[in-house]
Amino acid sequence: MARRYDCNDATDRTTGLREAASAVRRGELVVLPTDTVYGLGADAFSAEAVADLLDAKGRGRNMPTPVLIGSPNTLHGLVTDFSEQAWELVDAFWPGALTLVAKHQPSLQWDLGDTRGTVAIRMPLHPVAIELLTEVGPMAVSSANLTGHPAPEDCDAAQEMLADAVSVYLDGGKTPGIVPSSIVDVTGKVPLLLRAGAVDADELRKVVPDLEVAN
Repeated sequence: MARRYDCNDATDRTTGLREAASAVRRGELVVLPTDTVYGLGADAFSAEAVADLLDAKGRGRNMPTPVLIGSPNTLHGLVTDFSEQAWELVDAFWPGALTLVAKHQPSLQWDLGDTRGTVAIRMPLHPVAIELLTEVGPMAVSSANLTGHPAPEDCDAAQEMLADAVSVYLDGGKTPGIVPSSIVDVTGKVPLLLRAGAVDADELRKVVPDLEVAN
């Protein structure tokens, strides 16, 4: 049976984060608040847990799961050929609602879906999320909804959809908004905006003036 913890209560938050970390290490699923919407998370390095995450959402491998991290320093062990422009985007917008698509280290033992050698990665601006990620390391995290349903802004909506597929729900109250993160591909010579979201092209071009926008 799923357990739920109120992260606005100090004692419940401490217990919830401990239980969530234990669940992730056991290969189970957790729901956590982020700075955009609630996320459904699993250990990024457990192929079985990631497969369970995709199954819980009703999502195929053709839509691989993004990865959330608790510190920019974690990037050094996860990505390769990370350009100076990519680091400038990290410095300007992390933690925050900017997802970067980068080439992942070929030696990594993970299976996030059909990624074609890339990973969509982000550091969220939410204290509960950062604390959990700092404790357990990189997590595969997708919005905590069934595919085709609205992404949840509160824990109730996530729990109604995912129920006992999730071991631990971390309730951080309503999230700041449902505007998704912007996605920038940094695998090429020029950064490419794949999805405009919380950070618009004008803001991005203040940091990387040659940013291109996908059609």
